[in-house]
Amino acid sequence: MATNAAPEPAGSSHRPPGLSAQALVVQPGPPRKLSEDLTVLLREFEVETVTLREVMAVMHGRGYLLLVILLALPFATPIPLPGLSTPFGSIIALLGTRLALGKKPWLPAKLLDVRLAPRLFAKVFAAARAILRGFEYFLRPRLPAFTATAIAQQLHAVSILFAALLLLLPLPLPFSNTLPAFSILFLAAGLVERDGVFLLAGHIALVLALAYIILAGIAGVEGVEAIWHWLRG
Repeated sequence: MATNAAPEPAGSSHRPPGLSAQALVVQPGPPRKLSEDLTVLLREFEVETVTLREVMAVMHGRGYLLLVILLALPFATPIPLPGLSTPFGSIIALLGTRLALGKKPWLPAKLLDVRLAPRLFAKVFAAARAILRGFEYFLRPRLPAFTATAIAQQLHAVSILFAALLLLLPLPLPFSNTLPAFSILFLAAGLVERDGVFLLAGHIALVLALAYIILAGIAGVEGVEAIWHWLRG
């Protein structure tokens, strides 16, 4: 079973199981910032585990691009995340593919109901919140030509897809996840806020990530050949 429907807005009579009522209270005035939503989630993790569906509910159905940002943030922190690059990268790649095709974002219900480990993600979200606060200070609508058309937005989503595929690679290299993660963060944040400067930074980060992996691969091959020749000689 899968769902195309966006999570119900806060204040609805339905509440995701396990999520406290306080997390879904609608505050008067402008929508909360994503860093403020992370603060709410951190309080929830003090009580019990949280699912991706509940995370979307806390974000008040503001869009799957915010979920992309949330899933990429852990890889921009110094906290090791063994085994998470594949599932998180797969979700980002799936959302990026649909956005690149100009289709409505979609996730299987099975993924939305996955429960996140409270001890690990409490630390991850705390570190991610600091990064996101820095982003929120600089984000603003700029260079409108980069987001003026649907085709331009789809091209940015293609880069998100490629960066997510790099996250999926099981590379035992330092920063092999960090550079693609920042590419995703810049691109998704740029699309959310229509910030062309962040979009440019996202594409540059993707090029740097590709160059780093290619150069590391070449160095690795040459190193193996050198060791082989030394053993034979």
